[in-house]
Amino acid sequence: MNDVIKGFVRNFGIPRLIILGFFLFLCVTAIVLGMDFAELMSSSLVRIGMNGVLVLAMVPAIVSGIGPNFGVSLGILCGLVGGLVAIELRLDGFVNFFAAILFSMPLAVMVGYGYGWLLNRVKGSEMMLATFVGFSAVSVMKIAWLVLPFKSPEMVWPIGRGVRVTIALANRGVTQLLNRYLAFSIGDLVIPTGLLLFFLFCCLLMWLFMRSKHGIAMYTAGDNPRFAEAAGINVDQYRILGTVISTMLGAVGILVYAQSFGFLQLYEGPMFMPFVAVAAILIGGASIKKANIAHVIIGTFLFQGILVVAMPVANAFTTDMASMAEISRIIIQNGIILYALTQTGGEA
Repeated sequence: MNDVIKGFVRNFGIPRLIILGFFLFLCVTAIVLGMDFAELMSSSLVRIGMNGVLVLAMVPAIVSGIGPNFGVSLGILCGLVGGLVAIELRLDGFVNFFAAILFSMPLAVMVGYGYGWLLNRVKGSEMMLATFVGFSAVSVMKIAWLVLPFKSPEMVWPIGRGVRVTIALANRGVTQLLNRYLAFSIGDLVIPTGLLLFFLFCCLLMWLFMRSKHGIAMYTAGDNPRFAEAAGINVDQYRILGTVISTMLGAVGILVYAQSFGFLQLYEGPMFMPFVAVAAILIGGASIKKANIAHVIIGTFLFQGILVVAMPVANAFTTDMASMAEISRIIIQNGIILYALTQTGGEA
């Protein structure tokens, strides 16, 4: 029995057990303090759905061998451009949402291909380059948002040129579109059915792809490049494929996030979103070389659940709720990333 427990602790990881214990502690504390636990869980489900696709974008990147995609900001920017085009064309409701996805896909494929080509030139330093490229792209787009030829009064500044920092989606009927679709309640617990179904559908597509011929080849290329090359698999090609899929999921993910949040966030908005996604999948049990759908679901639930529950619990003990919640988020997010990087060993 002791060997089984030790094996579980070793495989799951002590930091992840600590995070799981911290989450359970917060839940028990919230119940003891008489908080509306059903509302907290409802908010957690919404956060899982709205962030889940962005976390899922880490899977093809990790599996293909480029590691956690800190450069998923490129896909996020493609999704934002697609969203702006849909608003410019005055599309509403589901037509707006799916048109935004459609408009962003060609751009995401082109950007992802170029990004994958660049990562192939710097094998061994992918995470450093990805972080640099992600930050640089967001900075460059700050200029682009000021010069892109959008004319819709819903987006542009009343005086001067360029689009606004945040763009409301309510006028287009997109706000919480997926959240409300087929939503139902169990007592006081509200289930955002459409949002969760969309997230799970994306997970299903990724699961099916990973069991296809190309998915298995991509996994082999990332897991054992030398064996893959000996078997006739073009490793660089499948690394690019993983990067393209990750970028496409990033574009879809930000549109799912935005419809739930109610706004498109430009300029600084996409800057640190990759770190949240990377931390979530690592909390779920992934490493910089191994990841699957279960890691996405578990990690998103734990990370977002802690953020939701920690705020009201912290508020019960201090009036500075925002600072306490932000401190907890930073410690958990950056701490788990640092832990994962220390576990890479000296294989290279």
